[in-house]
Amino acid sequence: MPTVSRTFSVTPPPSAVIDYLKDFSHAEEWDPGTQTCTRSDDGPITRGTTWHNVSNIFGVTAELTYVLHKLTPDTLVFVGTNKSSTSTDTITVAPDGAGSKLAYQSDVEMKGWAKLLNPVMRVAFEKLANDTEKQMTAVLNRLS
Repeated sequence: MPTVSRTFSVTPPPSAVIDYLKDFSHAEEWDPGTQTCTRSDDGPITRGTTWHNVSNIFGVTAELTYVLHKLTPDTLVFVGTNKSSTSTDTITVAPDGAGSKLAYQSDVEMKGWAKLLNPVMRVAFEKLANDTEKQMTAVLNRLS
């Protein structure tokens, strides 16, 4: 199972970061692999809110249904599923001076025959994590 993690700082305070990131449709702005991310339900964003995500990672298109699994003042957990994988994205936000320190971890569990891709996926996800850190930092810093 490929797991990648990054820790980095941004200028907005934790409450602004959590408020922005809890709407997973914003992944279109901060995740370089996301092509579209559309909310599937209405109302306030709470635990259980869902999104339809279409990503293209190194030429492979994947559609996942993401659910906001955990929402606290300092932690977000999104779980995306489809027939061939489960992706769990955990974002923890802590105060860092006037800004925030983020710990971002992505765990991908391949299912069935797709498990054979795990060694290749690890390399691909490391590159994607570097790109995501850069893009997320730039987007979040614009919130200040």
